[in-house]
Amino acid sequence: MRTIFQVVGTLFTHHQKCVIVDTQGQGNHRKITAFIGGLDLCDGRYDTPEHRIVRDLDTVFQNDHHNPTFSAGVKCPRQAWHDLHCKIEGPAVYDILTNFEQRWRKAARWSELGKKIKRVSYWQDDSLIKLERISWILSPSESVPNDHPDLWVSKEDDPQNWNVQVFRSIDSGSVKGFPKDVLEAENQNLVCAKNLVIDKSIQTAYIHAIRSAQHFIYIENQYFIGSSFAWPSYKEAGADNLIPMELALKIVSKIRSKERFTVYIVIPMFPEGVPSSVAMQEILFWQRQTMQMMYDIIARELKAANLENSHPQDYLNFYCLGNRENLTEVPNSNASVISNSSETVASSKYNRFMVYVHAKGMVVDDEYVILGSANINQRSMAGSRDTEIAMGAYQPHHTWAKKQRHPHGHVYGYRMSLWAEHMGYIDECFKEPETLECVQIVNKIAEENWNKYTADSFAPMQGHLMKYPVRVDANGKVSCLPGFETFPDVGGKVLGSRSTLPSALTT
Repeated sequence: MRTIFQVVGTLFTHHQKCVIVDTQGQGNHRKITAFIGGLDLCDGRYDTPEHRIVRDLDTVFQNDHHNPTFSAGVKCPRQAWHDLHCKIEGPAVYDILTNFEQRWRKAARWSELGKKIKRVSYWQDDSLIKLERISWILSPSESVPNDHPDLWVSKEDDPQNWNVQVFRSIDSGSVKGFPKDVLEAENQNLVCAKNLVIDKSIQTAYIHAIRSAQHFIYIENQYFIGSSFAWPSYKEAGADNLIPMELALKIVSKIRSKERFTVYIVIPMFPEGVPSSVAMQEILFWQRQTMQMMYDIIARELKAANLENSHPQDYLNFYCLGNRENLTEVPNSNASVISNSSETVASSKYNRFMVYVHAKGMVVDDEYVILGSANINQRSMAGSRDTEIAMGAYQPHHTWAKKQRHPHGHVYGYRMSLWAEHMGYIDECFKEPETLECVQIVNKIAEENWNKYTADSFAPMQGHLMKYPVRVDANGKVSCLPGFETFPDVGGKVLGSRSTLPSALTT
């Protein structure tokens, strides 16, 4: 009989991306600094805002050419990479350290068990360094609590000060140190299930941020699947995370109160790999179900409010990223084809390929940001599947409540820098992304870029933002764009197809 650990080990992954180091602090002291986000420590992740796919394959990307859509050794456009990552200092970093220690102790526990069975000596390398015993590294202790000013990066009255909170998706099968008592677990906002204690605070953080939003939400994520209980079909798929439903209900609440509200969502054109494969097609099928559910809810509310001249895409839009380069401007490029694959031939003929969106982040009202390793799907949000870590942050001196107007702190600057990268310039309307004017301009850029990306002849794109290749009508029905039932060059149905794979694997 298989144990839960065997099942988890087969289907799910440790998905946290976390690096913790000691860095220079004040005076002769050292401090702890952590890095978390979406970036893996592996090949294929390096990129620049230009997202080159053909240029510099013989130089910059010579030993880091990554494109899993095609067979190894085939010369083809590289898969450009877009990701979000962050550095954390101050009291919150010790929560990230605690996460590492809890995971380490869990892994070491199984290592110790094996050593006892085999009667071998213990490796001292399995022992964790106790920071409180190292006087020159600042850390919380009995005399210095977590919120002690000595651990702060800046003072509370500093205009550039940040408040940061760390969230996780993880359970007692992956960490050592969770309480076994139900009441104690509930006091720590943990969820108790059969033989498991679960931390699903990443999903809770997303829900709280969405419910608190007043103007707009901007999301970049590798996946977008959820709220299957409200899908048009396959309601029992098990993708029960609330994030898509919360977004739809937020838009509905703003329509009812006659206020503008916009949600922008950037996802990959298709999941990494071969888009026609069984697993990728099922992921795309779940994604289509999620989109359809959201647009249905919005369209029904627009009709109920007698807003016949409004369209669901005035409020909710999906985008992807892509690039196309002019080979005549790339001398001695190694993008020539050495394969009979029609997909490879087409991709290299047109020198185009998607920019893979691996980011996992959300900006709310230009005052609050969530960044981490968690995708918007059930695997990342359940807490009992993939392990994840994320942070939520804001600047107290740069909020709508503090400024009584649109805040222009670092969260605003971060979102604007992403938009400048994706759309190739800054428009004045980008400062007010909730407005219908902004939605229309962004959609115009995205549609023009899609047309340039898919055209037979080359024309330079304006940035990389493209409309996601689906059509949404006034009734909220999601269908293929005319002429694009499958993805350009690489095939695979845009709307996906159902398979016999376990839904737990693909949701």
